[in-house]
Amino acid sequence: MTPYRSTGFILHCRGMRSIGTSELAKRAGVNVETVRFYERTGLLPEPPRTPSGYRRFSPDAIRVVRFVKRAQELGFSLTEIKDLLSLRARPGATCEDVRRRAEAKIHDVDAKIRSLQAVRRALKRLAAECSGRGPVEACPILERLDPKGFGNES
Repeated sequence: MTPYRSTGFILHCRGMRSIGTSELAKRAGVNVETVRFYERTGLLPEPPRTPSGYRRFSPDAIRVVRFVKRAQELGFSLTEIKDLLSLRARPGATCEDVRRRAEAKIHDVDAKIRSLQAVRRALKRLAAECSGRGPVEACPILERLDPKGFGNES
């Protein structure tokens, strides 16, 4: 088997024990379909195959999958993660390039927080208008969500 390049990680199979898809998934803490999805989307390179067609990954692929999962936990999209991984392989890329992407993600998170806080305030106002007593037809929350009511589409 020959070395192959992932976005940002050089994965070698020659001279080291390669692993199958299920072992990679188990050791990286994901399911097999996640590994296949990462391969389809280019987060993992297409690995060499055995003569019988089984995929054989370098153990370094475990690092890539774990990196992807950690970056997802921080809110990075798969496209953004692919970009982060590619920075490792890009000549001339710097920590500043990575930092700019992290700061952009912070900006996105701050915007989501502001949006969620506005949703929370609106829900609190709705809940405050409702005593919780009376028939559902007279519920002020439902009335505010649909002033015409269901079934009155005219």
